[in-house]
Amino acid sequence: MSKSSLSERDICTKFITPALVQAGWDLQKQIREEVSFTAGRIIVQGKKVSRGKPKRADYILYYKSDLPLALIEAKEQSGHSADSGMQQALDYASILDIPFVYSSNGSAFIEHDRTKASGIIEKELTMGDFPSPQLLYERYKKYKGLNKQQEHVVLQDIYTASDGKTPRYFQQVAINRTIEAIVKGQNRILLVMATGTGKTYTASQIIWRLWKSGTKKRILFLVDRNILADQAIMNDFKIFGDKMYKIKDRDANKAYEIYLALYQAVSGTEEERNIYKQFSPDFFDLVIVDECHRGSAAEDSTWRDILSYYSKATQIGLTATPKETKKTSNIDYFGEPIYTYSLKQGIEDGYLAPYKVVRVTLDIDAEGWRPQGGKLDKYGNEVPDRVYNQKDYDRNLVIDERTEIVAKKITEFLKNTDRFAKTILFCVNIDHAERMTRALMNENADLINQSPRYVMRITGDNDIGKAELDNFIDPESRYPVIAVTSKLMTTGVDAQTCKVIVLDQNIASITEFKQIIGRGTRVREDFGKYYFTIIDFRNATALFADPQFDGEPVQIYEPKEKDSIVPPETEDGGTAIDYGPEDIEKPNIIYDPSDPGIGMVKEAPAKYYVSGIPVKVINERVQYYGEDGKLITESLRDYSKRNLLQEFASLDDFLNKWNGLEKKKAIVVELIERGVLLEELEKESGKNLDPFDLICHIAFDKPPLTRKERAENVKKRNYFAKYGEKSKEVLNALLDKYADTGILSIEDPEVLKVQPFTQFGSPYEIIQNIFGGPEKFEKAVLDLEKVLYSA
Repeated sequence: MSKSSLSERDICTKFITPALVQAGWDLQKQIREEVSFTAGRIIVQGKKVSRGKPKRADYILYYKSDLPLALIEAKEQSGHSADSGMQQALDYASILDIPFVYSSNGSAFIEHDRTKASGIIEKELTMGDFPSPQLLYERYKKYKGLNKQQEHVVLQDIYTASDGKTPRYFQQVAINRTIEAIVKGQNRILLVMATGTGKTYTASQIIWRLWKSGTKKRILFLVDRNILADQAIMNDFKIFGDKMYKIKDRDANKAYEIYLALYQAVSGTEEERNIYKQFSPDFFDLVIVDECHRGSAAEDSTWRDILSYYSKATQIGLTATPKETKKTSNIDYFGEPIYTYSLKQGIEDGYLAPYKVVRVTLDIDAEGWRPQGGKLDKYGNEVPDRVYNQKDYDRNLVIDERTEIVAKKITEFLKNTDRFAKTILFCVNIDHAERMTRALMNENADLINQSPRYVMRITGDNDIGKAELDNFIDPESRYPVIAVTSKLMTTGVDAQTCKVIVLDQNIASITEFKQIIGRGTRVREDFGKYYFTIIDFRNATALFADPQFDGEPVQIYEPKEKDSIVPPETEDGGTAIDYGPEDIEKPNIIYDPSDPGIGMVKEAPAKYYVSGIPVKVINERVQYYGEDGKLITESLRDYSKRNLLQEFASLDDFLNKWNGLEKKKAIVVELIERGVLLEELEKESGKNLDPFDLICHIAFDKPPLTRKERAENVKKRNYFAKYGEKSKEVLNALLDKYADTGILSIEDPEVLKVQPFTQFGSPYEIIQNIFGGPEKFEKAVLDLEKVLYSA
C-alpha cells in the first residue's frame, strides 16, 4: 500500500508516532494525540442547543505534564505537502502558548520556531531528525533565559486532584506565564480572566507551585466578600489542608503558611484595628488580590494601604474587568496583564455560556413623564414640575405602575419558559429592591404559598436574605428562585445555574456591566444550563457597543406592545454592607419662601411616590447578533444572503454539496456555526420551510416549497410502491415526521423511539425485521431524501 493512499490517521500511526518515539519522546507520558483543547462553542437555536466542533490538535508534546513544548498537525499525502498543516498548527500554538510547531504528511517535518531564537524560523527535517525532548527543552530554556534556580521552580508540578482534574489550556497558560514572570523577578502581575473561567482555581495552582518549590513561604489571599473566602477554603484551596488559615475575629495567628482574609477583616479606620500591621511588612512574600478591580488600584483605597504595607511581597491581581478610570488604574499599579482570557474567547471555546437579550422598552422610559401642575405624591408632597426619565425612576421618583409592569413581565417570561429558573434582578437601590420583591411576590402568589423563599431580597442590609445566598447559588437547592438585589450580587457570587439576569438599574460603568453579565456565564450541562437570558428594562445592554466589551449576545429581541416577553421559538453574604452611592437616600434641601420661616430651608423628600400613571410596553424591533459578534444592522434576509453566497458560489455549487452529503445535518450545522440563523429565517418567512428551500430561496431567489408540499409531492408519485407493506408504513410515517419537524429528525435513528414508530416495534426490530438490517434502512432513508429534493 502506497503512502498516497493512506488516511491522515494512518500517516500518524505508521510514520509520525514512530518518528517521535525514535527521537526519545515517551509514548505514555509526553505524547498526546488528537487533543481537543476547547469544548466547542454552544450554539443556541430557539430552545435547541448543540455544540460546534472543538479545536483539536493532532499531537501535543509535553516535556512534563504541564509544560507543552511542541504541536504537530498531520495531513495525508494525497493532495497535501509536508507544510499543508502549518497555518492551522500556528493558530493553535498561538492559543496554547506552545513555542515549537510542526507540520507533516509522513514524508518530512516542517519546523516553525515561534521563539525565533535560532534566527531560522522555518526549516525542513527528515522523519528521522525530529528533535528529542531534551533538545527542545534546552532551546526553550535558552529562549526563556532560565537559570538553574529558576528552572527548579518552572519544573515544579501542579497539584493533581484525586479525580484527575487538571487545568484547562487557558488556566495552564496563565499559571505558566505567572510562574515564569515571578522567577524572573517581576513583582507586580495582573491576570485578566473572564468570570466563570476559574480564577480561584488558577490562583491555587500558582500558589501550590511557588509554595512547594520553596519560592514563596507565606501567602496572603485577599478577597472582599466572606463567601469568596469560604468558597475557596471548601473547594480550590482545600489542597493546603492544615497549612491554611482564614483570618477572622481580629486574630493575627502567625503559625500558618497560607492565609485567606476578607480585606475588611484585616483593616480598619482606627490604627489598632489594622490587623494586617500585626504581621511584619516582610511576613508575606506573596499577596494575591481577588477581584482587584474593586478598589485595590485606587491610591486612597484600604486595599492600596495593605498592598503598600506589604510592598516587598510579590503581588498578583486577579480580575475579570480591569478598572481604568481617571482616578483608578489596575494597569498603573500591576502593569499590563501578562495574560487575558476574555468573555468572548470563553464563549467561543464553549467554556462559557452564550446569552440572549430581551429588551423591554416602556413608554414612560422612552418618552419621559411630567406631572401635572400641583401633582401630589401618595404622601402629600408636591412633585416638582419637570420631565422625569429613566435616570430618575426609583432614585428620585417611584411610579408604582412601572414597578408592577416590570414584575409582570419577568413573571410572564418565567411562566413561558421555566418558573424555577434561577433569576437575579438588579435594582437601582435597596428601596427599589424592597418594592420589586413585593411586586414579584404578588405576581407569583401561587408559588409563594408553596414556599415564601421563592422570591428573596438579598441585599447588604438584610441578614435574612443574605443567609439565603448560599442556597441561591447551590445548584441542588430549589429555593430561592428569584434573588432581588442592588449591589451585593454584582461580583464574586458563583451562581452557576443562574439562567435569567434582569436589569432594572441604570448602568454606566462597563466594569460593573461585565461583572453583572458574569453572574450568568457559567455552564452546567448536568443542570441543563447551556445559555442564559438577559431581560433589560433600562437599555443597559447598549453597553454592548462599548469598545471595551468583548462578548456579545447571540440574539436581541425587542417585543412589541402586545408581544410575549419570550422570543418566538420553534422548538456572599459578605460583611460589607450593600450601600453604594446609589443606595443612600440623600435628602433634597430646598428654599421655600412660602414657609412661615421666610428664608429658611427645609428638607424635601428624598424620593416622590406616585401611582395611577398608565405604563405600557411600546413597539420596538427585533435585532440579532452575527457570528462575528457584531449587531446585524441590515435585514436578516440580506445578512443571511450575503453569508450564504460566501459559502456557495452558485446554485449548482449548493446543490452538488447538498446532494453529495448522505447526512444533511453536516451542512446545517456548518451554516449555523457560520452565523446563518436558519430557524429565525424560517420564522420570518411565516412558513414551515426546510433548510434546503430556505437556502435556495434566500440565496438564489428560487420559489420555496413548504415541507408539507414536498411530502405531498412524494406521496403523489406513488414512490413507496416498491416496498413491502410494513416498510411503506414506516416510510410514510417518516415522511409525515419530515413535514412536521424537518429533515434532521428523520436522519436521526432516535426518531424510531417515539410515536408513531413504536407501534412497529423497537428501533432494532424496525431496522432488522422490517428493512433487513442497518444498511438497507439507511439506504431507504437516503433514497427518500433524494426523491424529496428532486422536485
